[in-house]
Amino acid sequence: MTSNMSISVIDDPDVDAVIDLWHRCKLIVPWNDPREDIAFARAQPNADILVGKLDGKIAASVMVGQDGHRGNVYYVSVAPELQGQGLGEDIMCAAIDWLKQRKVPKLNIMVRASNTKVIGFYEKLGAEQQALTNLAYWLTPNPAFHQNKDN
Repeated sequence: MTSNMSISVIDDPDVDAVIDLWHRCKLIVPWNDPREDIAFARAQPNADILVGKLDGKIAASVMVGQDGHRGNVYYVSVAPELQGQGLGEDIMCAAIDWLKQRKVPKLNIMVRASNTKVIGFYEKLGAEQQALTNLAYWLTPNPAFHQNKDN
């Protein structure tokens, strides 16, 4: 860890501050309700939301999970005014440790095409770009997604 940030699993009192952080980091899209995403992740035995706190305030977060074969992270965030201080690396290392503790062999990271600046961040941490195509099915109707093709 490069900072004095404490990292733990999200608690009920953290939810509103985490949603605010995600908004400030521009991670919220119209077709994902952050409160529903948090509730869904917290209800799963194979996922957690990790929060990093400085002086008792939410400074960073990551949603981490595994499907029995691969790990994934979502909503990786650091408060904009605190970026560049190593907190992103710390929260990602916590997510990687979470996956290693569960013996997950690989972490997949999906990055929206519009979020190119974050690719360098992940490469600095050792991630490699792979020649893959990501495909998806919507299993529930989601008009907000289909109205905005920058997904």
